[in-house]
Amino acid sequence: MHYSFPIVGASTIALLALGGYVLMQPAPTVVAPITYVPTTTPVVQIPEDTQEEPTPAPDPVPVPANWTEIVWADRSKQQVVFTFDGGAGNHSIDEILAALEKHDVTATFFVTGKWAEQNTPAMQRINTAGHEIFNHTYSHPDLTLITASEIAKEFAQTERIIKDITGKTTKPYFRPPYGARNRVVWDAAQAAGYRSVYWTVDALDWKPGISEAEVRDRVLSNLKPGTIYMMHIGDDITGRLLDELLTEIKSRGYSIKPLTEAL
Repeated sequence: MHYSFPIVGASTIALLALGGYVLMQPAPTVVAPITYVPTTTPVVQIPEDTQEEPTPAPDPVPVPANWTEIVWADRSKQQVVFTFDGGAGNHSIDEILAALEKHDVTATFFVTGKWAEQNTPAMQRINTAGHEIFNHTYSHPDLTLITASEIAKEFAQTERIIKDITGKTTKPYFRPPYGARNRVVWDAAQAAGYRSVYWTVDALDWKPGISEAEVRDRVLSNLKPGTIYMMHIGDDITGRLLDELLTEIKSRGYSIKPLTEAL
């Protein structure tokens, strides 16, 4: 049996929400269908030329019937979630934190253990400001290419490092680097106490050559209730745009919530 799933843009698999947790289903915005056979092993191609945390379009992944992944927040409310991934650089951290404070917004950060080690003062500022911090693995590997035991070590090392800095656990959420995940990843994460958080809209702020106008349009043109945006700490565009984006989204009647409050 074959299934077809539409995708939004270059890297985002859109899914149909079901009370915040979702079963992977086609979404209404269709660019091009892709087809898979459920028995096929997913392979994620990682771009060689990237600024930070490249987000390739993963091959469609067979989904267990009893498995859910967070891709949308509660879509019955006029709200969105901004998430920021930290794994390779801190170019925008000052501007991000300043914009969030200016707009009285609590955001959600997914950071690697290595980033936390290298940016301890920034981690302390994120935590002190009251933002949520969750697990993004230690070394940012493609989790589909390592063993369940190695996945567990990635989670555990990051949990230890971040807990030492903030005094708080990174559970129960993680974001898979590159969006790469399969059944082995899901099972290892569940065994370690984590649930996967994907995204509704990848802002593509990490993409080499992309302009501020393109990122702005991508964020605002995909504004819908329950949207989870993924942006990055390690690029310059996010820092320059965030204040403007928060202002515009609020002017359209949306509230901006941290992940745990928006599900």
